[in-house]
Amino acid sequence: MSGPRVLFLNHTAAISGAEMVLLDVVRACESPAAFLFEEGALGPKLKDAGVKVMQSRFGGGFARIKRDTSLFRALPLAGKLSALVGELALMARRYDVLYANSQKAFVLGSLAAAMARRPLIWHLHDIIGKAHFGSSQRRLQIALANRFARCVVAPSRSVADAFIAEGGRPALARVVPNGLDIEPLRRTKAQLREELGLPPGPLIGVFSRLAPWKGQHIVLSALAGLPDVHCIFAGSPLFGEDAYAGILRVFASDLGIEDRVTFLGQRGDVPALMRAADIVVHPSVDPEPFGRTLVEAMLARTPVIATDTGAASEILAGGEAGTLVPPGDAEALAEALREVFAGSAALAAQIDRAEARARELYSTGPMRSAIAGLIARVAESGRP
Repeated sequence: MSGPRVLFLNHTAAISGAEMVLLDVVRACESPAAFLFEEGALGPKLKDAGVKVMQSRFGGGFARIKRDTSLFRALPLAGKLSALVGELALMARRYDVLYANSQKAFVLGSLAAAMARRPLIWHLHDIIGKAHFGSSQRRLQIALANRFARCVVAPSRSVADAFIAEGGRPALARVVPNGLDIEPLRRTKAQLREELGLPPGPLIGVFSRLAPWKGQHIVLSALAGLPDVHCIFAGSPLFGEDAYAGILRVFASDLGIEDRVTFLGQRGDVPALMRAADIVVHPSVDPEPFGRTLVEAMLARTPVIATDTGAASEILAGGEAGTLVPPGDAEALAEALREVFAGSAALAAQIDRAEARARELYSTGPMRSAIAGLIARVAESGRP
């Protein structure tokens, strides 16, 4: 007997953290299909994973609706929104379960699911709170979830707690940690640095898209007090955050550290870059819903320093698997970097604990199994 027919929904075709998770989740289903609002890099990646990919005829223009956009400002797109919902509702009747992988996909998917009388799962990749969303968007998301979602998948306890704190029904939330599998690299740091063209000496790495809330500017401030340390930034701006990338370069120049800072852009060799670095820094200033970078660094056996906000403490076992510092505190970050560079008898044991924890709790197998189970139960009875 074949499994449920699942239609995955995603509003963007750019590949960020949520899309990386989606590329793993689809492998939990038999003959999955995906409905994308726009054309982009995600479509070919999904096809390579064996997914039937369809693109909306009406999805253009939704990038203009930001997380803090009021409902009134979104009114000019009302016609397109209605057409897309209708298009999706017709398609949804061919599937047993709809699986929304982003906020915009969930909002429109919930309406389409109601019209098609199909159950909907929402994979919530963000912390719903005022740091990331406007008040009207938060109210809308929670109201739709409570009314139409059969299950809300959260990658961390922090995401689930924020959903409930905003008024989401606790019974809907299911914590399923994101999973990833990275094979250990056998080459030494010195070999990797030579291959990758990285500088010798103390080297830290920051791996995330360039965005103000990701806190790359805090790292630059900390670096100003560490005269022998170089830093690589891997990632590019997405979702209209290009101005911040320019601000970072100007800030590095103003601090007089531009010769010790390298912006690598988007990279496909992040595991090698992480292994080549001495320390990975995760400097988010607002709560992080998960932090894939943390798990990647743990698997690379590179020490991690992260801000103690959102899911970082959960992933790093309260500081047992890495170092936690207050968000937005450049002096605390600089001091933590000095301590890790100095080394200690406990550091090797911490690295061992971090790798073991990552492989036990954050691999793709348990994630896919949990997601497949939720989908099966929702398809069968409408409840997880």
